[in-house]
Amino acid sequence: MSDLVEYPPGGEFPGKIGRTVHESSPAWPAPARAADGAPNVLFFVLDDVGYGQLGCFGGLIDTPNIDRVAAAGLRYANMHTTALCSPTRASILTGRNHHSSGVACIMELATGYPGYDGRMPFENGMLPEMLVPAGYNAFCLGKWHLSPSEENTAAGPFHRWPLGRGFERFYGFLGGETNQWYPDLTLDNSPMRAPRSPEEGYHLSEDLADQAIRLVLDAHVNAPEKPFFMYYATGCGHAPHHVAKEWADRYRGRFDDGWDAYRETVLARQKKMGLLPADAQLSPRDPDVPEWSTLSADERRLYARMMEVYAGFVTHADHHFGRLLDTLEQIGELDNTLIMIISDNGASAEGGATGSFNEMRFFNMVAESFEDNLAHIDDLGGPTSYNHYAWGWAWAGDTPFRRWKRETYRGGTTDPFVLAWPAGMTTRGEVRTQYAHAIDMVPTVLDAIGVRPPERIRGVPQTPLEGVSLASTFDAAGTPAQHVTQYFEMFGHRSIYHDGWRAVCPWPGPDFTTASRSGRSFGSPITPEVLEDLDRTGWELYRMRDDPTESRDVAADHPQILRDLVARWWAEAAKYKVLPLDGSAQARLATERPQTSKPRTRFVYYPGGSVVPAFAAPPVYNRAYSIEADVEIPAGGAEGVLLAQGGDAGGYSFYVKDGRLNFLYNYVGLDHFEVSSEDGALTEGHHLLRYEFEPTGDPDIPHGKGVPGRAQLYVDGALVGAAEFPYTTPLLFELEGLSCGSDFGAPAAEYTPPFAFTGTIHQVAVDLAGELISDDEADLRVLMARD
Repeated sequence: MSDLVEYPPGGEFPGKIGRTVHESSPAWPAPARAADGAPNVLFFVLDDVGYGQLGCFGGLIDTPNIDRVAAAGLRYANMHTTALCSPTRASILTGRNHHSSGVACIMELATGYPGYDGRMPFENGMLPEMLVPAGYNAFCLGKWHLSPSEENTAAGPFHRWPLGRGFERFYGFLGGETNQWYPDLTLDNSPMRAPRSPEEGYHLSEDLADQAIRLVLDAHVNAPEKPFFMYYATGCGHAPHHVAKEWADRYRGRFDDGWDAYRETVLARQKKMGLLPADAQLSPRDPDVPEWSTLSADERRLYARMMEVYAGFVTHADHHFGRLLDTLEQIGELDNTLIMIISDNGASAEGGATGSFNEMRFFNMVAESFEDNLAHIDDLGGPTSYNHYAWGWAWAGDTPFRRWKRETYRGGTTDPFVLAWPAGMTTRGEVRTQYAHAIDMVPTVLDAIGVRPPERIRGVPQTPLEGVSLASTFDAAGTPAQHVTQYFEMFGHRSIYHDGWRAVCPWPGPDFTTASRSGRSFGSPITPEVLEDLDRTGWELYRMRDDPTESRDVAADHPQILRDLVARWWAEAAKYKVLPLDGSAQARLATERPQTSKPRTRFVYYPGGSVVPAFAAPPVYNRAYSIEADVEIPAGGAEGVLLAQGGDAGGYSFYVKDGRLNFLYNYVGLDHFEVSSEDGALTEGHHLLRYEFEPTGDPDIPHGKGVPGRAQLYVDGALVGAAEFPYTTPLLFELEGLSCGSDFGAPAAEYTPPFAFTGTIHQVAVDLAGELISDDEADLRVLMARD
C-alpha cells in the first residue's frame, strides 16, 4: 500500500514542514479523478439531418451504426432543437437556452443585445468545463461555430475557441461549413492543412474518425481508468454534400419515385416503429414544393441523383462513426459509454427549389441553369462540386412534419435523438415519447454520472441550468415528462410548447408562397405595428396529442388557450433574453461589431504562414485592388503560386507557370478570365510582380455580376499583360481560405495543388483602393450559407 498522502488542491497542507526534510513529511495536492466506473460520454452531432432521414427514425438512408446505438438504447421521438446550427450547439454544450447564451442565430449575424451578441458568457459553463475538473478528458472533433467570426483567425483571441471553453484537444473547423475534400482545419489553436489530398483518398468524415480514434486510444493506453467526454460534430450532412461516387451509387434508383412518395413511405415506417401514433396524419403539402409528378424526366433524374449523393454522404459519415464505436468495443469501453446522437436542426432548404451543383452561384445571385446542373450530374459530390439538393428533399427529410431548418414549425425544431448506455440502463431498443430539448443533454449527463453542476468555473459564478434530466426515462417508459414548457424563436419565427399544446407564429409567413402575397420575405423586419397585428391574428394553435404534425390549426376553437400560450411566450422571452424581437436579417448583417484589429486597406502575407479564413481575407469584390509579390527568381526560372484564394467553385490565383506571370479569375466555376505576361518577362533575380484590377463599370449584383474591369500585370513597374474582365464575382468565392506561396485547397486555376512557388517570396501585399460597392441582401445570402 502506498504511503502517499494527498489533500484537496487549495486545502490545508496535511504534512509536516520542519527545518530539514529529515524533520518533515510530504503531501501532494490530489489530481482530479472521476469516480470508479464513471462512464465515458460521447455526443455525436449531425448537421442539417432531418427527423425522417436516418434509418432508425424511419428514413430511407442507411445508417447501420447509428441504428446499432439505437438498438442498444433509446430513440426519443419528441426531441427538439432551436432550428439553427450555432444556437442548438450552444444549447447542447451549456444546458441553457440559446438566447441565454447570446446565440440567437449564427455567430456571423450577432447584434449588440445580450441574447444576440454571439459572445457566449462564461457564467454559462460548457460541459467540458464541468467534467474536466471531475476527472475527465475532453475532446472536440469537427464543427465548432460557437466563437465570434471576428475572432476565428490565427490572431485570436482564443478564449472562445474549444480549448478556451474546457476542451483539452480540438481537431476540426471553426466556421459553419467547410469543403469536405479541402477543409479549413484547426488543430487545437493552430490552423493546419489536410494530411492528404482527395486524389490520395482524403475526406473529412474519415479524417475526423481517424482523429477521434487516436485521441481515445492515446488517453486509454496512458490512463485506462480515466473516462472521456467527446463532442464529435461531423460536417455531414451540411452542404456541400461531398462524397465519393461509389457511396452515392449505392442508392442508384432508390429515390426515383420522388419526395412525395418518400414522405408516404417514411410515415408508414415511423408509425410501425412506434415513433408516431397510428392515426397521425402527414403534414399538408407545402406550396413551395412542386409535385414530383409535374417535373420533367430530366428534372426527376437530376433531383433523384442529388438525393442519392446526400444519402451516400450520410451513410459514409455513419460508416466512419462506426469505426469509433468498434474501437470503443475493442478496448472494452463501449458498454460504459453514454452516447447521445442528435441533429442540430431540421433538413436544409438552402439549395433552393432546384438545388445546385455549385451553391456559390446561389449565394452570389447567379441564376442557376438547369442545363448546366444536369450536365454536371455525374460530378455531384466530387471534388469539383459544391452541391446542395433541391428543397423538396428537405421537406421530405423532415417527414412527418411541416417546413424545415430556420423555421420553428416542427420540421425545423424536431430532430432525431438516440441515447444509449448499456452499462447504466437495462432498456434496449425502445422509444420514448417524453418532451425533450437539446438543453436537457447536459443535465442528463451530470445526473447520470453523479456530478453536480459547479457553482463556479475558473472563479466565475455560474447561472442555473435551464434544461432537465432525462435520466428518469432510461428504464421507465411511462415516467411523466419533466420538460413542460419550451419557447422557440428564430429570425422572428416564434412558437411555444406547453403541457401538450403548441402555438406557432410563423414569420414572414407559413411558407414563402403565402408570405410573398403579403409582400414579405425572409428577413422582413417586424415593426411594432406588424408585431401588434401578429399577436392578434398571426398565431396558430395545435394540440400535440391529437395532431403531432401541426396539420389542423384549432386556434378558433380554443381562443383562451391560445391567449394563455402567447402570454407565456412573452414571459419566457423576457426570462431568457429573447427580446428585442428581431425578424430582420439585413440590419443584423450591417451591424458594426468589435474587431480584433483596426480597419485597414493593406494586407501583407508571407509564405509558410497559416491559411487565412475566407471571411478574414481582403474583400476584393467590386473595388479596385492590387496584389504585389516581392520575389527572387533563381537561375533556371521558377514556378508556383504567389497568392490564391477560393477554389474551382470560385476564386483566384496569382501564379507563375511556364515562365509566365499569370492571374486567373474563376467566376463561380462558370467562366475563367485570365491575364498572362509574354515570354521572357521573368528573368533571374529580384522582382516586384504586380497584379492590378481597375473597375470599368458598375456591378449588377441582383443578376449575379460584380464590376467589370481592366486586369493588368506588371514586372518591376513595366506593363507585361492586360485583359478586360467582363464581370467578376459579386460577393463570395468558394469558402476556402487564402494562402501565400502555395494553393492549399481546390485549385482555381489549372495546376495540381499545392503548386508551391519554387523561388523565394519575401512578402505578398494586397492593397485595396477605391470605394467598395456592396449589397446587403447579397451579403446576407452568403452568411446564411454558413449555418
